[in-house]
Amino acid sequence: MPQPLPSHAQVVIIGGGIVGCSVAYHLTKLGWTDVVLLERKSLTCGTTWHAAGLVGQLRATHNLSRLAQYTCELFRTLEQETGQATGFKQNGSLSVATDEERFEELKRGASMARCFGLDVMVITPEEAREKWPLLNIEDVVGAVFLPRDGQVNPSDVARAIAKGAKMGGVSIFENTKVTAIRRGDGRVTGVVTESGDIAAEYVVNCGGMWGREIGAMCGVNVPLHAAEHFYIVTEPMDGVTPDLPVLRDPDGYAYYKEDAGKLLVGAFEPVAKPWGMDGIPEDFAFDQLPDDWDHFEPVLDKALHRVPALAQAGIQLFFCGPESFTPDDRYILGEAPELKNFFVAAGFNSIGIQSAGGAGRVLAEWIVKGYPPMDLWDVDTRRWMPFQGNSRYLHDRTVEGLGLLYAMHWPFRQFETARPVRTSPFHDRLAAHGACCGETCGWERANWFAPSGSEPKYHYSYGRQNWFDCAAAEHRAVREGVGLFDQSSFAKFLLQGHDAERVLNRVCANDVSVPVGKLVYTQWLNDRGGIEADLTVTRVDEDCFLIVTSVSSQIRDFVWLERHIPEGAHAVLTDITSGLAVLGIMGPRSRDLLARVTDADLSNGAFPFATSQEIEFGYAKLRASRITYVGELGWELYIPTEFALSVYDAIVAEGGAFELRHAGMHAMNSLRIEKGYRHWGHDISDEDTPLEAGLGFAVAFDKDGGFIGREALVRQKESGLTRRLVMFALEDPAHMLYHDEPIWRDGKLVGRTTSGMFGHTLGRAIGMGYVENDAGVSTEFIESGSYEIEIACKRMPAHASLRPFYDPGSKRVRV
Repeated sequence: MPQPLPSHAQVVIIGGGIVGCSVAYHLTKLGWTDVVLLERKSLTCGTTWHAAGLVGQLRATHNLSRLAQYTCELFRTLEQETGQATGFKQNGSLSVATDEERFEELKRGASMARCFGLDVMVITPEEAREKWPLLNIEDVVGAVFLPRDGQVNPSDVARAIAKGAKMGGVSIFENTKVTAIRRGDGRVTGVVTESGDIAAEYVVNCGGMWGREIGAMCGVNVPLHAAEHFYIVTEPMDGVTPDLPVLRDPDGYAYYKEDAGKLLVGAFEPVAKPWGMDGIPEDFAFDQLPDDWDHFEPVLDKALHRVPALAQAGIQLFFCGPESFTPDDRYILGEAPELKNFFVAAGFNSIGIQSAGGAGRVLAEWIVKGYPPMDLWDVDTRRWMPFQGNSRYLHDRTVEGLGLLYAMHWPFRQFETARPVRTSPFHDRLAAHGACCGETCGWERANWFAPSGSEPKYHYSYGRQNWFDCAAAEHRAVREGVGLFDQSSFAKFLLQGHDAERVLNRVCANDVSVPVGKLVYTQWLNDRGGIEADLTVTRVDEDCFLIVTSVSSQIRDFVWLERHIPEGAHAVLTDITSGLAVLGIMGPRSRDLLARVTDADLSNGAFPFATSQEIEFGYAKLRASRITYVGELGWELYIPTEFALSVYDAIVAEGGAFELRHAGMHAMNSLRIEKGYRHWGHDISDEDTPLEAGLGFAVAFDKDGGFIGREALVRQKESGLTRRLVMFALEDPAHMLYHDEPIWRDGKLVGRTTSGMFGHTLGRAIGMGYVENDAGVSTEFIESGSYEIEIACKRMPAHASLRPFYDPGSKRVRV
């Protein structure tokens, strides 16, 4: 007899693909059994059933690799637990490089893999052919082999997870479409289906390529778009044996997988075909899209070169099916900022199988514990801006996004499609000065400025890119003279009301009970002491505070503060980002330049560091804040947008006498790293505490009323630190640091870098990274060790310091 639909469940999961089944399975492992999974048609009928089933463990970032690594471990034991065959086998994966730059990328990935214990081998072309005998190596320069990678049968492994979920108490209903989502008082309350309503405390959107549509039912932004994904399956081939590793040839846009003696050849071509612009057909289930040989032919030509035996093989199947992609090629995970207790796990960009175990586990823990169990910012749904759900934007970005999975992952690589979206008032002025813009959260931001007569265009490499000298000149101008930065992309909020100070002082680790005009650098912490935000708070009036934070954290930080305003408190939070343009005028000559445009007293006595004033400037009135992210004397000017150009023009008109130079984000990054300024999302996260990050000076332990996370910091202070953020400088100036490079101390792996850049003042690459030691990380421990940073599998000597290498006493910012 069919099971009746319940009227209530603790958790309702929408979507019966592998990810939805994984969330359900992992909830039962945490003791939650009142869980209902709803599938519109049949389990796996959307994308899961036609996935290639690759199970790789090395992803683009440390945290995504940790999740993929867990997935592999889950699949290894799932058949034994459930009795359902999965087809899982660990036959390894082999990635080949056809030029030195690709080989460096593979080797850098291999180095990162060592940070979390992955078996990885860098091998020669000849050794690669030994593992894959059909491989043509005439143009291969090297390869990387991961022996513990594997493959599965996607439908079978999804059924195994679903069976495990049902064994744990989950109720699964197929042919049950969700038609609406109930909500009230800012939280989700249940779902409406064609078979009846279910009240629920939590709802999880695992709808795959329907995820955006499901989110729209309750006002939640889920930016994803389907694209056509192509593969062929050959007739049985000699030499295609069951133990053949998965082969990836990223320069050929293809992957190769053994499939019962046949070869599956799949494509991640540079120019993709978005699909579903007019909606997904109502009856879509286990469907195949029309063939497009013309589109696939360039990939096949490269495949015939890489595996010549394909020329004699018949093609049994040409397959085209849809998969969903996000604007940044990272999946979507977490609690929706728009609606409490509504969670999302969707948009897996063709890595849903290998991510499903890890994503399902951490999302289940997030639901049960009320917070993410690890740093998930790479995939956190709070990273999206509202415009990124725009259908035209998603279509145009998807054309590029699919192919980027196999394209070179260059440092500083920029998306080229769906631009421009957001521009500051200064955009055209900066373009006239040679700005080469990057894109962050839709903002066009000047990353560097090309000299007159040169094209402002990137030429990527893992070494010194074509803009290196330009950014060096900008860097030196800020250190020695004066530079102009467009910082309009900063997120800016106002908190107003009689209770504003009380609310902020509970959320901020530092003390914001300060006089009007005082600016406070602070972190927002969670209950574990982890850093949720890193920002400044300026008291602009008795009952009004200006909060300035990172562009990428705009939604996350706004929602964090909004959800920590107690019910009944007189405090109103407003996002004023679009209302204020921001110019940073930085460098030892900044005071002299600004004095030409304002009558305000900018002297150290009248306008000290970490203060803010409203001043007359040119013909405008604006807020000037004496603060810096580059380690020099300087002011940030917060300008009402309608006055922005007149202020900019007035500064530039006077700037010639001071050799004012326009400077971009690359220069800002090198300047801040030399000075040891942290960057949230790289150097600090919700897993790192201020004490570990060297930010204890910004923690007011003794302020009245305490703050969120104080108890955790007190405990950590008493027990001592076992990890600390350390500055590193390479001895050899020829090498570059970026992030996730292993850190070695006296021949022992002790951590990884979090960010890096060439320090033009210091003449070498500078990085930051956490050093860990179970017995404690004291100053003596840091200073007594001999350090190396591993770059592309080679260890480079480095100096370590707990203090910034540049101006450790911060004298220059206070002159």
